[in-house]
Amino acid sequence: MHEFVPHRTAAYISQHDVHIGELTVKETLAFSARCQGVGSRYEMLAELSRREKAANIKPDLDIDVFMKAAATEGQEVNVVTDYILKILGLEVCADTMVGDEMLRGISGGQRKRVTTGEMLVGPAKALFMDEISTGLDSSTTFQIVNSLGHYVHILSGTALISLLQPTPETYNLFDDIILLSEGQIVYQGPREQVLDFFEDMGFKCPERKGVSDFLQEVTSRKDQEQYWACQNEPYRFVTVKKFSEAFQSFHVGRKLGDELGTPFDKKESHPAALTTKYYGVGKKELLKACISREYLLMKRNSFVYIFKLMQLTIMAMVSMSLFFRTNMHQESLSDGNVYTGALFFAVVMIMYNGFSEISMTIAKLSVFYKQRDLGFFPSWSYALPTWILKIPITFVEVAVWVLFTYYATGYDPNAGRFFKQYMLLVFVNQMASGLFRLIAATSRNIIVANTFGSFVLFLLYSMGGFVLSREDIKKWWIWVYWCSPVMYGQNAIMVNEFLGHSWDKILPNSTETLGVAVLKSRGFFTEAYWYWLGVGAMIGFTLLFNFGFTLALTYLNHVYLYLVRFISF
Repeated sequence: MHEFVPHRTAAYISQHDVHIGELTVKETLAFSARCQGVGSRYEMLAELSRREKAANIKPDLDIDVFMKAAATEGQEVNVVTDYILKILGLEVCADTMVGDEMLRGISGGQRKRVTTGEMLVGPAKALFMDEISTGLDSSTTFQIVNSLGHYVHILSGTALISLLQPTPETYNLFDDIILLSEGQIVYQGPREQVLDFFEDMGFKCPERKGVSDFLQEVTSRKDQEQYWACQNEPYRFVTVKKFSEAFQSFHVGRKLGDELGTPFDKKESHPAALTTKYYGVGKKELLKACISREYLLMKRNSFVYIFKLMQLTIMAMVSMSLFFRTNMHQESLSDGNVYTGALFFAVVMIMYNGFSEISMTIAKLSVFYKQRDLGFFPSWSYALPTWILKIPITFVEVAVWVLFTYYATGYDPNAGRFFKQYMLLVFVNQMASGLFRLIAATSRNIIVANTFGSFVLFLLYSMGGFVLSREDIKKWWIWVYWCSPVMYGQNAIMVNEFLGHSWDKILPNSTETLGVAVLKSRGFFTEAYWYWLGVGAMIGFTLLFNFGFTLALTYLNHVYLYLVRFISF
């Protein structure tokens, strides 16, 4: 098991359909194909070409073109995607949104086929499918299994499917049957010979009874007697252990035992038969795939960003009307206190604008965990686009706030300080977004994340230097003050404003300016370097929070798994 990557050579397909609802069926499969790569197709094609030349065989032109197209690495649109769509009967809904609880999309049966198709487009040739009929009617289950049968027979794959009470039509689609009971294998072999085995054991399936129902009941103590066919012998309950032992001596069981008992000669194996790389393509291609998907999702969710921008615009107008320049004087300490309130309100609004990252991150975590565990991409290639692509939106949002409020409020009319305030608030927004993404990735539950996120905001604001002055914070809480990113942003924006020319008036009976006096009265630092110290702290916290976000995505699992483990314990 250490000579190859098992979960990319053989894929497990869950009974739960976890997808991003905003993507179409074709986009979902195309992203899966792009991440998983061509797998062993290129090496297998090279081996096939070598053997064809050795045997002097000229391949069919159409098949040759298809195989070469399927083995071409680095394609954004893979021909295999269209092929799997056709095999699974999904071409009719290829351009339809998958959908979720809030977005109308494809049907349950089509969604189940999309879950399967995600792995069919990759290199895995063995599929382990867990109760894929959950929540589906018998007709849909038949269609799905029939589609899988086409895939298995056309592409020479293997599908091991667990089903509960399949209909006779669905049962007849299978080539082989594995009957499990009480943890033991009762029968494993061709479907056509399963009834022969039980007839040898004295049990016969009535004509009126479906074979699948018969197989589920014949090992049950409650239902077994009705199938007893030996009229000359009294009925005795046959245990599962006896069935299992009898199967070993049945000709199907003996043949299976001989096959398993013969070691496989690895000299007959081609190196490309198993997948040996953890990821299907290079790091650069994986990053490009995640960037293109994140950009597409941002366009599909553009309403969220437009709504955030409108919300910030409205709050900027409220701030303008509340702190209007005709009522904002710069003559005394009390006037300065009003300005500190306006600056604090700006920091609060810019930070709170990133709160939506919590719900947006958690909404995609289930899909991320599934694709991460299947080896689609590393966590960093998912985390980087989530952060980097939203930086331009930050520039626009902060620009709207500063353009509306700076001169309308009456801050220092200096272009340099205008752009310095804009730059600082950009970094504050980035810091807040990284913080809320980290909270979402560590909480992994919307209720826990919202509760904890609100608590963190309350703690950061209260210990940021405005609600409580630095001198008023108790000694045993002062460490929170120095760890609070709000403190650095608050001091930076205060220093940028109150060391400006609008506040250089010398107070009576004093040698210090009005701006310095305002800063001292509120417990803020008065040195000019605190602006750049605050900018540097914002950059550092942004990198720290996004690094923590990446670590959480790498090492933590879905909170559901922890609940299952706790209940099991």
